[in-house]
Amino acid sequence: MAATDVGTPKGPKGPVGRLRGFFAGFWSRLDGSTRPSSGSGYYLIVGTTLALTAIGLMTVLSASAAESISQNKDPYDLFLKESMFAALGLVAMFALSRASKAFLKKMAYPAVILSIVLLGLVFTPIGKEVGGNRNWIVVGQFSAQPSEAAKLALSLWIAAVLSRKGDLVQNWKHASIPVVPVAALAIVLVLAGKDLGTSVIIMCVAGAGLYLGGARAKLFLPAIAVGLAGALVLALTSGNRITRLSGWLGNCDSGNDICFQAQNGIYALASGGWWGVGLGQSRQKWSWIPEAHNDFIFAIIGEEFGLLGTLLIVLLYTALALAIFRVIVRHNDPFVRIVCGCIMTWIIGQALVNIAMVTGLLPVIGVPLPFISYGGSSLLLVLCAIGVVLSFARTPTESEIPAP
Repeated sequence: MAATDVGTPKGPKGPVGRLRGFFAGFWSRLDGSTRPSSGSGYYLIVGTTLALTAIGLMTVLSASAAESISQNKDPYDLFLKESMFAALGLVAMFALSRASKAFLKKMAYPAVILSIVLLGLVFTPIGKEVGGNRNWIVVGQFSAQPSEAAKLALSLWIAAVLSRKGDLVQNWKHASIPVVPVAALAIVLVLAGKDLGTSVIIMCVAGAGLYLGGARAKLFLPAIAVGLAGALVLALTSGNRITRLSGWLGNCDSGNDICFQAQNGIYALASGGWWGVGLGQSRQKWSWIPEAHNDFIFAIIGEEFGLLGTLLIVLLYTALALAIFRVIVRHNDPFVRIVCGCIMTWIIGQALVNIAMVTGLLPVIGVPLPFISYGGSSLLLVLCAIGVVLSFARTPTESEIPAP
């Protein structure tokens, strides 16, 4: 054997090997990057994302088919729509995973301006009210929820602003301006559409950005106090929210249905037992649980896959959180840390709120389960957010770049 052949890796031959080699070379020439290292969290993020998305599509089909059949509609309609958005989202995710840090910083300002404009369009004739919340825009056959785009846009923009300020963020004025006014504008627009649940998630995203950006703790105390007071006022000034809060506190009786959704969600979880009744065999999805394919899809998972199925979902979210946290601690760049922290707070925080809502630990506030609940714009934007995290997981840190 020639000396030049020693240790030379030989890839698979044939059309498949040549195709893999072509794409590997294409991406390397495109952005000059190397493959993700095994400790970057890249593959764990991809794996958990694909698993959660697949479980979501499967459960959406199971839950939505029952409601569609009861309404004499195509049982596959919602599943096919969700599958289309899942396909678009996965393409966008892998495309954004190739995006550079400089590109994401440039897109931050246009993105947040566009998201604010879209939130304002909700109150124009193209806006639509669904379930008592005016948080949709409809153009022809296309509909979208602008508040989902606002979460990602604010994550990028807050990171771009605070990372540029550096140590000045420790001064409360520099930490607050312009992050707090812009975030507050987005929250007010969402609240104007009566979507309290989404506004709480956006508050958490903004808070995570400020915390990771280096803002002092004393800035958060008045913010938390104002947020809690505002949430209480909004809850007490809305008949629908008072009813939900009253039901959560146990004021249920046979003369009303304020606990109907929450109670049947608990019944679904209880009837699932350890192993569940089997895929597609849920009883509660047959018009017993409103929005079974959306906000209360976790209850359907519990009924059909049992306690072990729900624990698997929790385990997947935990693994995703740990993988994103791994990306945060690997990088010293504040832009990367803030963006990933905001996205982790958004996805994991929203998952915790939804699961707590279904299990009765929180009142019903209408927050979907990321990757799993039905909702095209929600799934698309969450997958785009994961693509942004993947772009940083692929990027080697300064300590990982070999010396020349």
